[in-house]
Amino acid sequence: QVQLVESGGGLVQAGGSTRLSCAASGSIFAINLMGWYRQAPGKQRDMVALVVNPTRTDYGDSVKGRFTLSKDPDSKTIFLEMSSLKPEDTAVYYCYVQTYSSDVFWGQGTQVTVSS
Repeated sequence: QVQLVESGGGLVQAGGSTRLSCAASGSIFAINLMGWYRQAPGKQRDMVALVVNPTRTDYGDSVKGRFTLSKDPDSKTIFLEMSSLKPEDTAVYYCYVQTYSSDVFWGQGTQVTVSS
């Protein structure tokens, strides 16, 4: 089992920046993939940023160049730096983990609202 605790988010003005964090605990040795997804009202949950391997992070097309995923090298904590925010970035952001045995775990979600 992997537990994920997210923090950050809230209300941000368009053009502004904010940062999310996600701390993993439990069976962190089993983590293969770790990243962020988001879900806007009435829409499907989409990938935002995903650490695929130690040298590669994939980003969703709509956030490339604006969002950056970083990692704490000493722990299983990741951060999502979000800049040049747009109203369409408004969503619930979920931390995501997939283990080597393909089990998937989600954080509780944190709301990000971008006002125009």
